Amino acid sequence: MSNAASRRSTMTLFSHSNNIYSHQVRIVLAEKGVQYDLVEVEPNKECLELLDYNPYGLLPTLVDRDLVLYNSAIILEYLDERFPHPPLMDVFPVQRAHTRLFLYRIVKDWYSLVEAIINSPNDEKLKKELADTLLSNTEAVSSSTYFLNEEFSLFDCYVAPILWRLPELGVSLEGNSAKAWKRYQNLIFDRPSFRESLTNDEINQRNIALEDRVE
Repeated sequence: MSNAASRRSTMTLFSHSNNIYSHQVRIVLAEKGVQYDLVEVEPNKECLELLDYNPYGLLPTLVDRDLVLYNSAIILEYLDERFPHPPLMDVFPVQRAHTRLFLYRIVKDWYSLVEAIINSPNDEKLKKELADTLLSNTEAVSSSTYFLNEEFSLFDCYVAPILWRLPELGVSLEGNSAKAWKRYQNLIFDRPSFRESLTNDEINQRNIALEDRVE
């Protein structure tokens, strides 16, 4: 156990507003009603306390007493098991495996496009590819109340941070399929836990992006 870990007596999340993986964790913590300390870390500045916990300096990093986790997928599953109500994953092994596989695809295919757009904000081809990727999966939000489920789940915790950032990324969903995404987006964004998960920076960045789009 590190010296830093001995000083943290409450659950702590090292996070940043621009880090989409950190947003995932904040949604789950809010959904579970977990009280925690939030430490905002500037991505390009060295944080000695974070490095004391996590030698890679990765975000997000979760500290729960003497346990330190720094992979968002691991953190999310840990939180779901540590705080089982409400459950965010199926209890059956086969369904859990299917869920993990689809979540992996979302990170591999969708999140990689988000990161590519962030690195190349003027690349319209990447923006169209992300929009097309979402629209090609419209059935996931049109055939059930939430994403592939009738209840809120980890799928929503992965997808919601992308949808929140679409205006900032300059990505628009258009056509008939966009209606289902709009319904789903409004459902998620109105959820108290999602609103609680947002930082002031995330709120301001989206508002600015929407204002710029109107202009």
